[in-house]
Amino acid sequence: MELVEAIILSVLAASTPLLIAATGELVTERSGVLNLGVEGMMIVGAACGFGGAWLTGSIFVGALFGIVAGTLMSLMFALMALGLAVNQVATGLALTILGVGLSGLIGAGFVGERITPAAHLNIPGLTDIPLVGRVLFGEDAFIYFSIALIIGVWWFLYRTRAGLILRACGDNHISAHALGYPVLHIRTLAVMFGGACAGLAGAYLPLAYTPFFIPGMTAGRGWIALALVVFASWRPGRLVVGAYLFGAVTILQLHAQGWGVGIPSQFMSALPYLATVIVLVLLSRARTGGSTAPAALGTVFVPDR
Repeated sequence: MELVEAIILSVLAASTPLLIAATGELVTERSGVLNLGVEGMMIVGAACGFGGAWLTGSIFVGALFGIVAGTLMSLMFALMALGLAVNQVATGLALTILGVGLSGLIGAGFVGERITPAAHLNIPGLTDIPLVGRVLFGEDAFIYFSIALIIGVWWFLYRTRAGLILRACGDNHISAHALGYPVLHIRTLAVMFGGACAGLAGAYLPLAYTPFFIPGMTAGRGWIALALVVFASWRPGRLVVGAYLFGAVTILQLHAQGWGVGIPSQFMSALPYLATVIVLVLLSRARTGGSTAPAALGTVFVPDR
């Protein structure tokens, strides 16, 4: 029973940064923008988030630092890809490369330092319930926020007029512009939201997952978050399933190595990324009714002057 509970708790912790980052990217892509710089925004958010928490002693301030860092990085992307109509794929890749280098510069002075990780909820009588107590009533605030975030995004996209307009910009930006909607403004806000989520997801790693910062600690999670959006067919409900599925694969490979499974450790470490590629290939082959991606995803829009 304790082993099962420990595995569930580990899966939740490993899935949370994926869920937060992928939720932000889903909104960005729903607006018709493809931002491949998630990994770069996450690692900068991790460095700034840890630095903020270490300097102030506050996890909340550290999370805000991560959000601001991710948002500023996304504004750089918006300036190039939306303001100057530079190729979105090239801009996103450049943003990732910039983020990796910038995080090393920012976090150089914090390597080897430690902080007190985010506190976990503790409700007397409920947290102590076997198996489900710690899972439901003993997590940190980031995990509860990630669940509230995906519910809020679902409600926004499918139950509000603003969400309908955002999806219209992603499906047909020309028609949305003809109706008088500020397509570039809407897309910029969506990109900023995606950057804020990526920064928060990166900050979660040193603030709650592991209470220290090391260069490259995102370890490709930004790329997995991008794949999750495709895996979910740009739908928030499926995104939750995908995030916890990939989180489970990550944790199970660690437990498999601990159990002494006779498979090379290098292969087990690569298993989450291999699963990502396999799922994307299977989804591509399974789609017979056409793509469910926003029709204008990745296209350049230059309004008439």
